[in-house]
Order: sequence, then C-alpha cells, then structure tokens
Amino acid sequence: MSRRFASVRASAAAVLNVWAVGAALAAPAEEDIRDIRGPKYLLPDWVLPAAIVGALLVAAVLYGIWRWRRRRSAAPLRPFEIALQRLEDIRSLMRPAQAREFSTAASDVVRWYVEQRFDVTATRRTTEEFLRDLLQSSNASLARHQGLLGDFLYQCDFVKFAALSLTVQNMETLRQSARAFVLETSRPEEPIEEEARRDPVSAT
Repeated sequence: MSRRFASVRASAAAVLNVWAVGAALAAPAEEDIRDIRGPKYLLPDWVLPAAIVGALLVAAVLYGIWRWRRRRSAAPLRPFEIALQRLEDIRSLMRPAQAREFSTAASDVVRWYVEQRFDVTATRRTTEEFLRDLLQSSNASLARHQGLLGDFLYQCDFVKFAALSLTVQNMETLRQSARAFVLETSRPEEPIEEEARRDPVSAT
C-alpha cells in the first residue's frame, strides 16, 4: 500500500514539474507579444537650471519694484506739496454761497505754508501785523512776494469780514493766485549776489 501511495506521489510531482516548466517557457512568449511603446521624452539638461534662473530674476525684479514703491510712499511730502494738495481740495468749496468758507480755507492754507516754508508766524496774526513784520524780515525770497501775498490776504479778509460776494471765476482766480505764490516760493532761494550778477540793470 505504501509503495502504491509513493508511486502516486511521484507521478503527481512529475506532472507539477512539467506544468511549472511549461509556464516558465510560456512567460517570455507573453511578454514578447506586448504592444510597442512610444519613445520617452527627456528634457534637456539646461532646461531646469534656466527655469530656476528665470524665476530668480522675476523675483528680484518684483522685489525691486516693491522696494521702490515703498520708499516713494514713505517719503514725507514737502510743505509746498501739501499746500498745493490742500488748494486742490478746497475746490469743493467754490460756490457763491460758500465764498466765506472758501476764502477762509484758502487764507489758512497760504498762512500755514508761509510758516512751514519760511519759519515765521503767520496764522496767529492779522494781515496788517504779518505784512508789517514782513517788511522788517531779512527773508529776501518772502519779501519779494510781499505785493502778491498782501493782495491775496486782503482779498480773503474782505470776503471773510465784509461778506464780499465772489463768483466761481473770482474764486478760481484767488486759488490760482495762491498756487502761483506757493510754486514761486517753493524753489530754493538764490543768493542776492547771484541775482545781481544775472540782472545788473535791476540791481542798479
């Protein structure tokens, strides 16, 4: 009985060995009949470094623009720039019914600018006091514009205290007079000797 069982086991083992050998021989055949794949695309070696350099350049440009805008926005405005902006803002008051408010605002802007630009007291003085002190001032640049400044301040006073009526055109003329004074005096002062050298006729 044991011999018979051993013979059966030997026959089964032989069958399994034959099946395994057949499967092993058939595997390469199945791989050989697979579809042909297309060629794989490989990026050139220089593409990745070029992309990195390009990204760094863009980042540097954007950072430079950000720094420039930050410095520009952080720079404080000079007195004449503030005065010009305020003179632009008071255009909303240019109505006949608001002539007094407009004249008061325009006068305040010019007086504030004079204080900031020439380091003199103007906002707490009457026009007469201010112009009288101006005659005694050693500030040649401000003294040269005494006539224009006096006409402007006196006209504002007439509107404020005498209820003088102004048309929109009158208000614009007054505003332009203030702008002209601010722009003219915003330039750096020139020494008197330099002016005399350039204009010998007026100096004599």
